[in-house]
Amino acid sequence: MSVQFPTASDKHALERGAAIAPRFDANGLIAAVATHAETGEVLMFAWMNAEALALTLSTGQAHYYSRSRQALWLKGETSGQVQQVVETRIDCDQDCVWIKVLPQGDGGACHVGFRSCFYRVVEDGKLVERPD
Repeated sequence: MSVQFPTASDKHALERGAAIAPRFDANGLIAAVATHAETGEVLMFAWMNAEALALTLSTGQAHYYSRSRQALWLKGETSGQVQQVVETRIDCDQDCVWIKVLPQGDGGACHVGFRSCFYRVVEDGKLVERPD
């Protein structure tokens, strides 16, 4: 599926216009941050290509692009941790997406088994697990 988003005609259209005109990087990707819609907790960071963004917007379920697998993926397709999108935001220069989601399944987001992918804290130069 080939998806095309419009290109903003100028800086004002990009920053203040109503058109969704995402600025994908040289690899055709845009950064995406998912937070829990009720708690505000940062759940994960991933990448989206145009198809993943279009599917997320049209289906209300988070889709991402795996750089390691070079493939589109529906979050939770195998784990059951589907992310129902409550709100989608795009930053001022349209090169980053923020989705507020309600995690399904066991409520987790991390493939390692944690609720959030940000389960480690840097302490004294080392990573320490703090899943809270």
